[in-house]
Amino acid sequence: MPVGPYFADFLCREAQLIVELDGYSHDMRQAYDERRDLWLTENGYRVLRFTNSDVMTSIEGVVFEIERSLALLPTPNPSRKREGDK
Repeated sequence: MPVGPYFADFLCREAQLIVELDGYSHDMRQAYDERRDLWLTENGYRVLRFTNSDVMTSIEGVVFEIERSLALLPTPNPSRKREGDK
């Protein structure tokens, strides 16, 4: 998915969440990934990185981390009661 000058493996624009699956090629381009992640973070995105091995051997852990990250997001329509308005 295109995001600014970059492409994301998986992107949820609504949650501004990017999930990246890193294979062997990412070992050789860590500086590029760091610059890219910095740009994405500065533009409001949260980037989760998992290795291909993580996905193949612990998909439940990967899904748990994605769910945990989504649970930390503010609700889109917070209730006025919860915010303290009467």
